[in-house]
Amino acid sequence: MADAFVLSHPEQAERLRQSCPEAAGAAVLAGDPCFDRMLAARGHRDRFRRALGVRDGQRLVVVSATWNPEGLFGDGGAGDVLPALLPRLTGELAADEYRVAVVLHPNIWQGHGPGQVRSWLDGARRGGLALVDPLGAWRQALLAADAVVGDHGAVTYYAAALGVPVVLAAAPLEHVDPRAPLAGFLADSPRLDPFAPLPAQVDALIAGHRPQPGPARFTSSVPGESAGRLRELFYGLMELPEPERPALLEPLPLPAYEPVHRTAPMRVLTRLPAGAGAGAVVLRRWADPAYEPGGDGAAHTAVHTAVPEDTRDPGRLDLADVILRHGAPDDPRFGSPAAWCAETLRRYAHCALAAYVTGPGDCTVRTRAGDALALTAVPGAADADPAAYASALHAWLATGRSTAALAEHGLLVRTGAREHRVTVAPLRG
Repeated sequence: MADAFVLSHPEQAERLRQSCPEAAGAAVLAGDPCFDRMLAARGHRDRFRRALGVRDGQRLVVVSATWNPEGLFGDGGAGDVLPALLPRLTGELAADEYRVAVVLHPNIWQGHGPGQVRSWLDGARRGGLALVDPLGAWRQALLAADAVVGDHGAVTYYAAALGVPVVLAAAPLEHVDPRAPLAGFLADSPRLDPFAPLPAQVDALIAGHRPQPGPARFTSSVPGESAGRLRELFYGLMELPEPERPALLEPLPLPAYEPVHRTAPMRVLTRLPAGAGAGAVVLRRWADPAYEPGGDGAAHTAVHTAVPEDTRDPGRLDLADVILRHGAPDDPRFGSPAAWCAETLRRYAHCALAAYVTGPGDCTVRTRAGDALALTAVPGAADADPAAYASALHAWLATGRSTAALAEHGLLVRTGAREHRVTVAPLRG
């Protein structure tokens, strides 16, 4: 028999007594250090979001899957939901309005192998899916999330305890102790229909969210106290006096920056709203959608295709209206951004505009008419993917307008509920 059974809530002591009466005397209420670390890091939410490449105005959807066959990931069989769900999320959720990330239990990686897991997720990865480190960064992802699609795993329950809107894509009640708070959470949480359109379900989840009180209550009955209680227990078992300094937990580290990397072709819908002023372009983009996406209900919507040069299917480049490349401005392999743009237009006759994205708010473009331009986000304005600026410029020029009309005020690019002011200037040198 163990000397101590560490519990986070008194209800666990009662279940322990019922299951193993002889262990009840060793129960110790000490809270949850994992939850306490997340609570202490809530003030860094914006930093965590930026680390995951979430831009201003975007919603972060985190998908969480535990490791047994009844979980969202399943067992690797043909009937598993997750491998098909992830590319639909990246394909159906507009790219400038959503960021999608996935947290897979470490045993999934261990059981199937990293190569097999990455193969299953390849389509979604090419659409911009972020793979979150299941050991070092999943807590930060939950703090950054606007919504979580999950199952009966601990990560999903922690998300609910933090007040994040949660929808269940798998919830095997028959495998959960009916006396446990988790059972009540699974029974009361909304369900995702993986076969219905996903954007409306995600939007409804966020708009109608009312936090369940149970997860936060039962995750820890003594939030913020686990470090002191655990140290008192450990030193007591060793029969040693505690140090005089306060007991503190290691703060959550800031994850490495992971910008969005898409190699899937982008389907882009645009319109130039009447009366909005010079340079105004409304734009929505989708990463390789399975079906032609709908517009925003407005008239005169145009459509074009923007394809990264490093796309999996090079044949798509022959049909691209806009061809994209992300890279450092001084990468010697491409000569220069302007040289790459000129070479791309020579190589692909159908392409109307080539864009080399050089930073978080900048890109160099060249038009079929020969204009070499620098597109730069105005400092302090809402930010977007510079590839969206290139598509907005293409939409402007496709209506017969000129770049000269943008010299004074530039572009005003609207993605979702955000406006992005972008300067359009002749490329120097």
